[in-house]
Amino acid sequence: MALAPRWLAVLVSIVVLACVTFATVPPEKEKLADLQVRFDKESNPVHKAKLLTRLSAAQFEETRRLEKTGDFNSVGLLWEKFRDNARVTLDGLKKKVRDAEKHVGGYRELEIGLREGIREIDQTMLLAPAEYRPPLQIVRDDLSTMDDEVLRLLFPRRTMDVPATPPPSEKQP
Repeated sequence: MALAPRWLAVLVSIVVLACVTFATVPPEKEKLADLQVRFDKESNPVHKAKLLTRLSAAQFEETRRLEKTGDFNSVGLLWEKFRDNARVTLDGLKKKVRDAEKHVGGYRELEIGLREGIREIDQTMLLAPAEYRPPLQIVRDDLSTMDDEVLRLLFPRRTMDVPATPPPSEKQP
């Protein structure tokens, strides 16, 4: 009879462990509001850029869910929030990390996030009704402008900025 309480304790332990295991949320499924609060509180722009990656994944997931329900007002607000978060991150990086070419830390994460955001908003624009597309296009243009700025900061001597053909030299008589 002394064996029954042990088995009961083991069984309860297994059930509790299973509940705790299934109740924990994996990092990629963190709540959007919690991530936004953490993002807003973060003062280090490099850490903020890394946190933006996780936050944007949650925003994109929520955007896809809202698209399925047809709530494009909320979708537009989420895209504006993503743009604002990206702008805050870029401004912070420009103030804190002067030479992006040598200290790519947060700039690289931001650029990847902006690229992914541009791809995602393009998908959203395909699904959105016509009356929601102009504001989404404004957000997309802002994201594209930020992406170009980040690329210029990361690669200041890239070939896009160099003229394709050298200017003609004047012939000496």
